[in-house]
Amino acid sequence: MSTGTPTLAERDDDVEFTPSGPSMTLAEFHALPDDPQLDRMLVRGRHWEKPRTKRTRQHARLESRIAQILGNWADTQPEPRPEVYSGEIGCDLPKLESGVGIDVAIVSPELEATLTDKDKYIVGAPTLVVEILSPSDRIEEINLKLDDYLAAGVPLVWVVDPFRKTVVVHRPDANPEMFSGNDEFTGPPHLPGFTTSVSQLFDR
Repeated sequence: MSTGTPTLAERDDDVEFTPSGPSMTLAEFHALPDDPQLDRMLVRGRHWEKPRTKRTRQHARLESRIAQILGNWADTQPEPRPEVYSGEIGCDLPKLESGVGIDVAIVSPELEATLTDKDKYIVGAPTLVVEILSPSDRIEEINLKLDDYLAAGVPLVWVVDPFRKTVVVHRPDANPEMFSGNDEFTGPPHLPGFTTSVSQLFDR
């Protein structure tokens, strides 16, 4: 494990999020017509978009693996249990006028109880956000989302790098911590009793 501020390397392709048009509200963002060719996010009222890229087999497998490990943990918790979401689940952070997609998220029972069948997305700050880096990700994009998660009150964010097989754990008001190999990292107090190692995420 190492502490400090790990840097994210630039990727080799030229797909990147760019600001598009004037600022807007979450309601205006969600009213945009669907475009299967674009990935979009709203960060503090700024609309960003980029050409949509398909998730690789490696990305999909790692996402499923992380969701499985977290789901196994959630099953051990007393009722009402946390919910585990995956698959680029939409998440609205109304206080910041932000709306993003998340690879894997854990939602507390308290937040889950506020959501209704009319809510297409998570509305509010998840307990855990997992971002899995892909070839199309850029430093600015990841940092924009990280800043929003922490400002919105997300207590735990993992940035998982499948290229280097590392996990960087971010918490509000604390230095990021990087884990690799057989390093173990834990979740308390936000994920009671949770522990895993980087190798468990990547090695099967």
